[in-house]
Amino acid sequence: MNQSERLLKQIEFIKEIDKLKHILRRTVLMDGSRQENDAEHTWHLAMMAMVLLEHTPEPPNLAKVLNMLLIHDIVEIDAGDTFAYDAAGHEDKQEREMKAAERIFGLLPEDQKQELIALWLEFEQRQSQEAKYAVAIDRIQPLLHNYYTGGLSWRKHGVRSSQVLERISDVADIAPSLYELVTGLIRDAVQKGYLQE
Repeated sequence: MNQSERLLKQIEFIKEIDKLKHILRRTVLMDGSRQENDAEHTWHLAMMAMVLLEHTPEPPNLAKVLNMLLIHDIVEIDAGDTFAYDAAGHEDKQEREMKAAERIFGLLPEDQKQELIALWLEFEQRQSQEAKYAVAIDRIQPLLHNYYTGGLSWRKHGVRSSQVLERISDVADIAPSLYELVTGLIRDAVQKGYLQE
């Protein structure tokens, strides 16, 4: 493949991932005005990862974390956003997302396709400190949105505190002080009626 063909493939991928801006999540913006899209979610996670890095006892490689966060939801262009508390939706999530990864990352030159799929799988399988931290940030962000919107999405979907606690359990090992903060928010959310016991 010559340089011109390589560039065209890269531009095709860049054009395709613009669709991430149209994938709506269940999460509502903190001002309660509308649902968040995946591109906004990705940006917010990247900023959180930078700002909160000091709260990890063994800080991971931030550049790698940011790369993971930038690509982790690209598969949702094809696979859709699977709601965190949708048990049925999670049954075939892995299969749907792997198929999406092959197609979307497959738009790139082969070396970049393999690099991004490996990075995406590392995030999904939590194989490194970077992946564990990236996943922790991905768990905390929607919790913050729910807390600061008075539990809009939690209440709408009948989410219970035990489900949220299970969802954020990964945070405890990688960032204990962040875990302490978010478990405190969960307790407060239950007291305020944002979240069912």
